Amino acid sequence: MSSRWFLALAVALVVAGLVVTRMVENRYFYFAAYGILQYILLATAWNILGGYTGYVNFGTGAFFALGAYTSVVLIRAVHAPLPVQILAGGLVSGLLGLGIGYLTLRLRGVFFSISTLALAVVAETMMVNWEYVGGSKGISVIRPSPMAFFANYAEFLFVVMGLLALGAITIAWLIEHSRIGRGFAAIRDNEEAAECMGVPTLRLKLLATTVSGALMGIAGAPFPYYITFVEPASAFNLSYAVNSLAMPMVGGTSSWVGPIIGAVLLGTVQQLATVTISSELNLLIVGVVLVLFVVLAPEGILGLLRRATRQRAA
Repeated sequence: MSSRWFLALAVALVVAGLVVTRMVENRYFYFAAYGILQYILLATAWNILGGYTGYVNFGTGAFFALGAYTSVVLIRAVHAPLPVQILAGGLVSGLLGLGIGYLTLRLRGVFFSISTLALAVVAETMMVNWEYVGGSKGISVIRPSPMAFFANYAEFLFVVMGLLALGAITIAWLIEHSRIGRGFAAIRDNEEAAECMGVPTLRLKLLATTVSGALMGIAGAPFPYYITFVEPASAFNLSYAVNSLAMPMVGGTSSWVGPIIGAVLLGTVQQLATVTISSELNLLIVGVVLVLFVVLAPEGILGLLRRATRQRAA
């Protein structure tokens, strides 16, 4: 897709989102749509590190929760507006990504993944024992008054998360169509060969962890206003780590489109299961779908489409 077509698509999506707020009054629609858009953002962020460079990150919950708790601190301390919270959440989580990357990116494979999982456990333990942000009991957050253009704050959060998701997709698209993206692909395919060819692998991996972490923190920053009660169990929920990994795997990790496909598919199925059966089935659904795709279609839906296209051309 050329840059002109991508820009036109982005503008069309923004306009469509604003039109939806004028047509739909059901608040649950915005609650569910926000969740799906949030997963598009998280899946895209995960894919920048896990898909493009091949370093599997199990610590999504830590970066997401850090963005959420950064917002809680700013709300309590200075009543900061949401844009400031989003910028601060992205900055703090990005710095964490840079620091953790510097410490752990010399590890490879399962050792790196285990270190990111340990990060989530350590971060949750810290928040459980920090009384200023509610500790283990959690803390309530009061939403501001609705913005002038919106009937309620849920509509506003829906549009904000849509813009944030679109921004993350744009970053992924730019990376994929740049020298940085080619460097990421070289690391994923054969890191030793890439080093021999002069690719600055450590710097590129640090960039990937920083950008990925920052986007996850940005995804978490509006979370306090979305849920209005923040506690470690919800902010560090295992579903964030599982979904952010499964959605790109289901959609396809080789392209910026894959995380969107996986997030829309799995996110919609989970929302339907929550309404019709029980939210407790969400992780089971994700696990079953992920296992099926790993066994039957390891390249995801995009891989299936490419295979079908090649067979049709032959």
